[in-house]
Amino acid sequence: MSEPQLSPISYADFVHDVIALADAIDADGWRPDHIVGVGRGGLVPGAYLSHRTGISLLSVDHSSGVPGFSEDLLAKLAAATREGTHILLVDDINDSGLTIDTLRGMFATHGGVTANLRVAVLIENVRSTARVDYKARTIDRADDKRWFVFPWEAMADRATLIEEAEEVPERLA
Repeated sequence: MSEPQLSPISYADFVHDVIALADAIDADGWRPDHIVGVGRGGLVPGAYLSHRTGISLLSVDHSSGVPGFSEDLLAKLAAATREGTHILLVDDINDSGLTIDTLRGMFATHGGVTANLRVAVLIENVRSTARVDYKARTIDRADDKRWFVFPWEAMADRATLIEEAEEVPERLA
């Protein structure tokens, strides 16, 4: 396999994408009570979106792999939606759909009201198994094999970025 094509996203493009998400949410007329940044990739976009919209920020660390950690918070969020609370999950990219499908599954398992849960991402892959409600831009993994490096990921060394990209080779093949 050849080395992945790393594609840095500039800070200006990142801010532009967050503003696009905020505008799309505002235009929709649906207002979340809480923005939930999905760790790791959704934490920074979630914080920026929170500042842009004035909506409180919570976080769920799905990427840590700590047993029960994200599920406990999702159970609390699911209960809140039964009382009418609107929740917006935010992640950096909907690539394969695995993260979003997993989180929605946990949410449903705990009796969450799906009409009160929405998902926003900076980048959506049209070939993903999951659909999102808000996106700043769209890619098609059939044609676009770049590995996007968001501004907060630029702190990692090149070897780490390549290793992370190669964890799911079918995205890049």
